[in-house]
Amino acid sequence: MIINGELPARFVWKDERCVGFLSINPMAAGHTLVVPREEVDHWIDLDPDLMGHLMEVSRKIGTALDLGFKPKKVGLMIAGLEVPHAHIHVIPMEGMHDLDADNANLAPDPNDLDAAADRVRAALRALEYPEVAGE
Repeated sequence: MIINGELPARFVWKDERCVGFLSINPMAAGHTLVVPREEVDHWIDLDPDLMGHLMEVSRKIGTALDLGFKPKKVGLMIAGLEVPHAHIHVIPMEGMHDLDADNANLAPDPNDLDAAADRVRAALRALEYPEVAGE
């Protein structure tokens, strides 16, 4: 529903095979989800070529998160219990606690989410990726 525009999202990446948008319950500022346009429930059922594309996009977004937020590391996680649609979490992290869903912000300030999305987009533009999504 998010991909089709039926629910609002802060998109940072759009291409023909996937999208990237900020999590509405971020584990850290800049926490981005990379989601295939094709509806596939479990990541192990993804076509290998699509999985490769998702990982490459995750790497590019991770590079932007590293540039824009300067974390110790950028983590990557595939959990898949939240919704029945495969997705990859790309998360700036200072420690392992930043990958713990129990620490997710369940009521983030919309202004903070907007600012984080702007930082991710600016970093993607600085890296010269044409797939950066508009505001």
